[in-house]
Amino acid sequence: MMILLAIAVALVALVAVVGAVLLLRRSGRRSDDRVAALVENLNSRIDELARELAGAREQAEDELRRNRVLGDLGGSIDLDEVLSRTLEAATQVTGAQAALAWLADPGGPPMVATYGLSQDEAEHQAVAGPPDGRQARAVSFVYRYSPDELERDGDLIRTGLSVPMGGGEEGGYLAVFSRKENDWDDMAVDELEELAERAGPAIENARRFREARQLADLDALTGLHNRRYFHETLAREVARAHRYNRNLALIVFDLDDFKAINDRIGHLAGDSVLADAAARVRDVVRSADIACRVGGDEFGVILPESSLADADQLYRRIQHSVSAQPVSAVGRIGFSAGVAELRPDDDAVSFFQRADQALYQAKESGKGQISSASNAG
Repeated sequence: MMILLAIAVALVALVAVVGAVLLLRRSGRRSDDRVAALVENLNSRIDELARELAGAREQAEDELRRNRVLGDLGGSIDLDEVLSRTLEAATQVTGAQAALAWLADPGGPPMVATYGLSQDEAEHQAVAGPPDGRQARAVSFVYRYSPDELERDGDLIRTGLSVPMGGGEEGGYLAVFSRKENDWDDMAVDELEELAERAGPAIENARRFREARQLADLDALTGLHNRRYFHETLAREVARAHRYNRNLALIVFDLDDFKAINDRIGHLAGDSVLADAAARVRDVVRSADIACRVGGDEFGVILPESSLADADQLYRRIQHSVSAQPVSAVGRIGFSAGVAELRPDDDAVSFFQRADQALYQAKESGKGQISSASNAG
C-alpha cells in the first residue's frame, strides 16, 4: 500500500512539473533559467522519490518476512521444531548470531534449547534478573575481554539480550547473543518481546503434546516404553544406523520360569515382580539406551552406537541388579537374554527376530544366561 501511494505521488509531481514546463514554453517568454530550475527540481524530486520507494519496498519485504517467521511458529506441534523455529526467528529479528531458550519444568530439570551456540557455551550461559527479585522487561549485558583474549579468539560472544518467556522469569526466558559489538535498542527489545509472546503458547502446546505422547508410549505397569514404541523406535534406529554406517545392538530378555511364579503367587503379585524387575533395569541402562516392555515378561533394550560387547556388558549389569537382592515375594530370580548386532542385510523385523531366536537358544541351554545371535541357529 505504501509503495502504491509513493508511486502515485511521484506521478502527480512529474505531471505537475512537466505541465509547468510546457506552459512556460508556450508563453513565448525567455525563461530558460526557470525551465532549467524546474527540470533540476524535477530530477531532485525523482531521486528523492526513488529512495523513498526503495525504502518502502525494503520495509514491506521485512514486514512480510517477519510475519511469515512469526506465523510459522504455530505451524507445528513438534516441540523440537517449534523451539528451533523460535530460536532461528530470534536471530533474524534482532540480527544476532546465536539464541537460547530456557524453560522451567515443574516435573524435572529445565528445558534448554540453543541455536548457534556450542555445547560448552550453552552450558555456561545464565541470565539473571535484578537482585531485588523484580521482573525486568528485558536484560541486556556486555562481555568484556582482554586484548590478548580477543586476539586469540575473535569469535567470542560480546553482548546479549534476554526477555521473559512462558510466564515470566520463573517460567523461562528467550535470549539472543551477538559475537559483534551490539547496542540493543528499544526496537530489538520490542521484536524479541513480540516473538517471545507469540512463541510461548506454541511451545506450551507442543510441550503438552509431547507429554501426552510420552504417556501414550509408556507401559502402565512397568513405566518402560511399550511394545508399539519399541518397534517404531527399532525401525527408526535401524534406518539411521544403515544410513550413517553406525553400530546398533539389541538385547531381548525375559524372566526365567515366570509362568510358575504367576501360578504360585497369582497374577497381581506377579505384576509387582515385573514392576520391580523393570525398575532395576531402568536403573542400570545408559541414558542413550531405549528400554521397553515388549510383552508379558519379555523386555528389550535398543543400544544405539553399540556392539555385541556393549550388549553383553549391559546384560551383566542387569543380571547383577536383578539378582543381587530378592524381588518382591519370590526371592531371587534369574533371566535369560539374546543379543544381536545389526548386519548390513538386516531390517527391523529380521534384526528383532535374530535377537529373539538367540533368547530362545539361551532358554534351551539352561536359562540364566545370554546367547548371541551370531551363534544362534
